[in-house]
Amino acid sequence: MDRLHAMDIFVRVIETGSFSAAARDLRIGQPAVSKMIAALEDRLQVRLLVRSTRHLHPSEAGQKFYERAKRTLAEADEAEIAARGEGAGLEGRLRVCASVTFARLHIVPRIGEFLSMHPGLSLDLVMDDGYVDILHENIDIALRAGELADSSLTARKLASTERHVVASPAYLAAAGTPKTPKDLLDHTAIVYSRSLIAEEWRFRRGTSDTSVRVPTRLAVSAAEGVREAVFAGLGLAIGSRWMIPEIADGRVLAVLTDWDLPRVDLWALYPTGRLPTAKALAFVNWFADIITSR
Repeated sequence: MDRLHAMDIFVRVIETGSFSAAARDLRIGQPAVSKMIAALEDRLQVRLLVRSTRHLHPSEAGQKFYERAKRTLAEADEAEIAARGEGAGLEGRLRVCASVTFARLHIVPRIGEFLSMHPGLSLDLVMDDGYVDILHENIDIALRAGELADSSLTARKLASTERHVVASPAYLAAAGTPKTPKDLLDHTAIVYSRSLIAEEWRFRRGTSDTSVRVPTRLAVSAAEGVREAVFAGLGLAIGSRWMIPEIADGRVLAVLTDWDLPRVDLWALYPTGRLPTAKALAFVNWFADIITSR
């Protein structure tokens, strides 16, 4: 039995969640997948998969084998690419994670370009506003904006942008435009409850610092909700130009622009202990060019 081929099949079974899905992905019959996994378990003398009527999960030994197998396959791919030269095409599957709004606005509309450049590559785009364990979810790259809470990950800073206090023209026409941070006390705030600056808005102008606790009537756990609430004229919010690009065309207005809010950084995170694959590096380099040009 070809060990790398068996590893590849096992990895596909774990990542797709079933024999049938792995078979479709690999374009082979399901019996061949089942036979290969059974032979692999027989050779290793250990159960790698825990099966039930509806679900398939790696056993403890299977999870350890999966992590090492994926690393081995990635290193084999790297060796092959290095041997063929830098012009060789990228192949296989790449799993990228980003928040829902960021991915919808900045990745999905452009991802066709990257896939066209690498026709042998498949991409899984995991869109999630919550914390995603990139090791457990087998993520190759996570794009995260803001402060990094997990110091165990390898991080590369890609870009930085401003935050602004924003509102719809209709809201400002009805409620007035704040001229100073203290004027915000007479307004209604929409806050992104996952943000570290949700409760207290901190401003700086020159050497002067001030902070305001803006009255909040609406707290939303997803950036999509914050955006829609701003568009609906429900109040003021803090948003970056990545989160609310409509600032550029006037559909949303920035106020207090002579005061600075803490900037937001964008990071590419890789699982620590693994060398980033050529696929991951190619994606990050491609996306860094896109996001810094905006």
